Amino acid sequence: MFFVYILECSDKSLYTGYTNSLEERLKLHNSGKASKYTRSRLPVEIIYFEEYDTKSEAMSRECEIKALNRPEKINLINSLKPGSF
Repeated sequence: MFFVYILECSDKSLYTGYTNSLEERLKLHNSGKASKYTRSRLPVEIIYFEEYDTKSEAMSRECEIKALNRPEKINLINSLKPGSF
């Protein structure tokens, strides 16, 4: 199983990535070892994720989400988590 996720950083910015373990990836992000972007914006929290069967599917979806602007990402997040923003 692979996951595409969106993090909310401490400065309220959003970060999108993919992984095969959400729990481990979140630990890495919050320890400052997963991403140069999130390292200076700790702590981070997973606020959205999708599951995929293959790495290829997850990576494709990650690219799609990264191409969205902030309002579009918030709409995506809110589509599954009403009232989260």
